[in-house]
Amino acid sequence: MVEEKRYKWRREGYQENTKGLLMVNTGDGKGKTTCALGLMMRAAGRGMRCCMIQFMKSKTDRYGEHESAEELGIEVHTMGDGFTWDTNSLEQDIKTSQETWALCVEKMRSEEYDLLVFDELVYVLDYKFLDLQEVINELKSVREKKPHLHIVLTGRNAPQELIDISDLVTEMKEIKHPFHAGIYAQQGIEF
Repeated sequence: MVEEKRYKWRREGYQENTKGLLMVNTGDGKGKTTCALGLMMRAAGRGMRCCMIQFMKSKTDRYGEHESAEELGIEVHTMGDGFTWDTNSLEQDIKTSQETWALCVEKMRSEEYDLLVFDELVYVLDYKFLDLQEVINELKSVREKKPHLHIVLTGRNAPQELIDISDLVTEMKEIKHPFHAGIYAQQGIEF
């Protein structure tokens, strides 16, 4: 019954009549992941099969979006070792990034999803934990074979080569942030 209800909005011929988009949420401002989550919520509401893979958030942490995604039937894989700007092991960060990218490739090549979100992949590319050209080649290949698949990438400092192959690029720009007024991350807002 739940599965039947979940796909009630899915229109006939969806894949055949859909042009999958490659979308990038980048910039120094807050909201890159939040924007991707909003898109997944909208897509799930229309019966689309969604999956988010997070590169940097710690696999031992549980955030509010994990609770909500579970309720909506959105698959989430949090694969990281924590935020890498205070890394203890560059080799471990590279290994974790490669393992996470391998899962992304597996999900892209499967026929199971309509929308994939690779949260924090752009950071990993910026830190050079993955080869940019290898990632771009895989994205291009998957888009040729699965033209209906939507993919969202998030993170600061999107490289021009990634921007060039994308259909939609949004830059979040910080104008004002509560952290600068001494207000730290709050449950339900940042996590």
